[in-house]
Formats: sequence, structure tokens, C-alpha cells
Amino acid sequence: MFTSNQVGFAAMLMQFCFKNVHSFLAALLGWIFMLVSGTQVQQTPVGRISRLKTRTKEQKEGSSTQLTTPSSVNYHFTRQCNYKCGFCFHTAKTSFVLPIEEAKRGLRLLKEAGMEKVNFSGGEPFLHERGNFLGELVRYCKQELQLPSVSIVSNGSLIRETWFQKYGDYLDILAVSCDSFNEDTNKVIGRGQGRKSHLGKLHQVRDWCRDYKVAFKINSVINTYNVDEDMTEQITALNPVRWKVFQCLIIEGENAGENSLREAEKFIISDQQFQDFLDRHQSVKCLVPESNQKVILRHRMRFLDCREGRKDPSKSILDVGVEEAIKFSGFDEKMFLIRGGKYMWSKADMKLEW
Repeated sequence: MFTSNQVGFAAMLMQFCFKNVHSFLAALLGWIFMLVSGTQVQQTPVGRISRLKTRTKEQKEGSSTQLTTPSSVNYHFTRQCNYKCGFCFHTAKTSFVLPIEEAKRGLRLLKEAGMEKVNFSGGEPFLHERGNFLGELVRYCKQELQLPSVSIVSNGSLIRETWFQKYGDYLDILAVSCDSFNEDTNKVIGRGQGRKSHLGKLHQVRDWCRDYKVAFKINSVINTYNVDEDMTEQITALNPVRWKVFQCLIIEGENAGENSLREAEKFIISDQQFQDFLDRHQSVKCLVPESNQKVILRHRMRFLDCREGRKDPSKSILDVGVEEAIKFSGFDEKMFLIRGGKYMWSKADMKLEW
């Protein structure tokens, strides 16, 4: 039989255990509620929940779940192209192009979410409707949305002077892709069409940019066929505002793997080879190595996450809005800024000597 002291001790022990279990369960339920509802839990010194406090908008904005601002967006509105570059990672798997009014609606949503710069690309953006579709989007972004910067990346082959006459005032930057200053090398890469001179067109577009006050830029993809080339003299003579240099990139399903329309493996170079190319051209002040930290928007207004070596699309911003869709873009805004993604991108600020 138990003595009275033993019974008393047992009762005290049970009371202590129940009290702590109650506190533990109360705290646990409080934290679960906090995670689900977005509230903050305040505790007393003994660990009990005293009250629940909902986070203010300012507190949420200061937390680690800050919203991503799509300040610079690359809009690939078409996959169609008249060139067949062997390393291309946005190939012509569909001819779909969003109706222009839907494209404008998406661009307005992006502007409202903080977009300052839009870059139109493809495919070849001048191919669809002979450049008029592109021109109207350029005009809309500069005139209606009043974006600080509107730019285009093109292979240059389909650009006409009449396009500059009609839309040049609304364009800040035109980038022409050129991977080599050897015509034969460009043809091996696939950057060419028939007997037309890619380099001749490059110089012609450069002259038009000067005549119509559009900042001129060059993009180059460094690969096995041009990695040993020295382009210093030619780039210096063309004098672009920026020379964007990319390391050849593999994207599963696009330029490598099953169902891909390209086989880019033979174009791949090592990181050391890419660095050697950069070192060889360190005297070129306008050279900017590509960081791959950018917001990519495909033809159906879906963000693309390329971090895993493939293109994983978000839902369309036309269906779920920018804030929800950009969560799946894989975009690292801080790294984008650290690596110089934001620069003087309005021709009004560049003060160029035309």
C-alpha cells in the first residue's frame, strides 16, 4: 500500500506533467496557427501564448518572403526563326503568337508589377508580320506604358530601314547577334541564310542605329567554333554600347535530349575556355559576360525557370497575375543586381554622340 506521502508526490508529479503537456500543446497549436494564417506569436516567460498578432503589410514586406520585382523582362513572343543556329535553346516547336491585344494586356500587368525594361526576342522577332507586330509592341511600351527602356535582340537579317523610320523613335537599344567575324564560321554555326552576308547586314544595321538614334549592342554566344577567335579589333571598330558575351547553354528538350530540335552538345565549351575568351578580350570596355540571371517570359506569357537545365514554365500571368506566376521563374533578383543586370538602359540617359 502507498503511504500518504507517496500518494501526494504522485499527485504532484501528474499535475506537473499535465501542466507541461498543456503548455506544449498550446504552444504547438499556436505556432501551427501562425504558419497557416501568417500571424506572429508572442510568448510569456513561462512559454504560454499570451496573444496572437497579425503581421502588418510593412512587416511582411520586410520579411524573407519579399516579392520579386520583374524590373527587366525578356519577352520571347515567337519561336519562329529564319536562321538555324546549332545551339539555339528557344526552337521553333510551335508557330503560336499571342494576339496583340493580349500581349499588350500582359505587358501592362508587368508594368504595374514594376517592370522598367522589356526586351523583345524570339525566335526572330522581325519575322512575324514583317516586323509590324514587333513595332506596335515597341510603340505601345514606350508611348503608352512609358517604360524607361525598350530593346530588341535580333539576328539582323530581316531589318529594313523603313522599320526604323516608323518605329525607331520608340526603341532604346537594338542588339544584333554575331558569333564570329569570319563568315564561314557563322555559316558552320548556322547563323546565316543562303548567300546573304551576315557581317554585311551587321554593319548596315549599325549604321541605321546611328542614323535613327538607337543604341547599338552586340550579342555573341561563345562555343567550340569561335572560342579561340580574337574579336577585339572588330568589336572596337563597331563600338557597341554593350557587347554581351554568352557561354553556350544546354537546355533539355530544346537543344539537347529527346524531342529536341537541336543537338548543341558539340558546341559546349568548358568554364575555363570561356574564362580564357574573356581574358583575351579584357581590353574591350563594353564587354559584359552573361550571368543567366534574368526574367524570361515565353510566347504564352509564362515565366521560365531554367535553373535545372530545362525550361519549366509557370502559369500565364494573364490567368494568375504577375505576383503569383513569378514565384516559379527561378529569378534571383539580388544576384541580378549584383552582376550588373541593371544598367543605364535608356538612350535618353546614355548621352551618345550620334
